[in-house]
Amino acid sequence: MRIWTAHLKSDAAPILVREGFSLGAFVFGPLWLAAHRAWIPAAFVLAAWLAIGTLTAGDLRDALSLGLLLLQGVSGHDLRRWSLERRGFTLAQVVTGRRADNALEALLRRRPDQGDRLARADGLR
Repeated sequence: MRIWTAHLKSDAAPILVREGFSLGAFVFGPLWLAAHRAWIPAAFVLAAWLAIGTLTAGDLRDALSLGLLLLQGVSGHDLRRWSLERRGFTLAQVVTGRRADNALEALLRRRPDQGDRLARADGLR
């Protein structure tokens, strides 16, 4: 069972963000952040990669690169949550589920008012 945070905004569908390590953020870093519209963190991570690549060499570069990879993986979902908050979303619920669709079902059981918002966002109405 995984833990998800549900973020709500009055004019948007709910967004679920998983807790824990993000393999996508670990591997793809700023691209993963940009794909999730976390523009500011993506820019900072890209700047960190550029700084490590240009200002260090050898073992120090390897150590800092590994550290940044791990930091991306550990904090990827948190940076995404921060970006959602900056865009006006609020943390509304913490739900559990094996997959995102199970967590969404749990959210809709707790917050049936979100079903209409989700339907509008999906173009079902």
